[in-house]
Amino acid sequence: MIRILKIVCLVAAACALALAQPPGGGMKRGMRMPRYDASTEITITGTVQDVLHPQMGRMNGTHLLLKTETETVEVHVGPSNFVSSEGFTFAKGDSVQVLGSKVTIDGKEALIAREVTKDSKTLTLRDKTGRPLWAGRKP
Repeated sequence: MIRILKIVCLVAAACALALAQPPGGGMKRGMRMPRYDASTEITITGTVQDVLHPQMGRMNGTHLLLKTETETVEVHVGPSNFVSSEGFTFAKGDSVQVLGSKVTIDGKEALIAREVTKDSKTLTLRDKTGRPLWAGRKP
């Protein structure tokens, strides 16, 4: 029974992140979040222009608008409670390096993060196959 409850919570969290709409754009209701694809992994470095916390119901995600030398990319980090439980916070002006899967969401390029490095500390969000580390967490 506990296992089923965990699965239901994980599905709800994934749906909330997929359907969340940050101000001024993002995913439209009913659109699916693209799958993490290790074959599209890239590493980018830039400065955080804004930290977004898109919400769907009671669930919050953490997204970063990251300005690189050539563009501004929306980085989908993960559930805000997972990010904070790992001891990470992000703020405008932070310099970060992101390893993630390049995807297209709502006609715009975005990055689903696997690792985010800030101040020589690395936040690992997914394993090498793209499976979210929060997926197996106990409540």
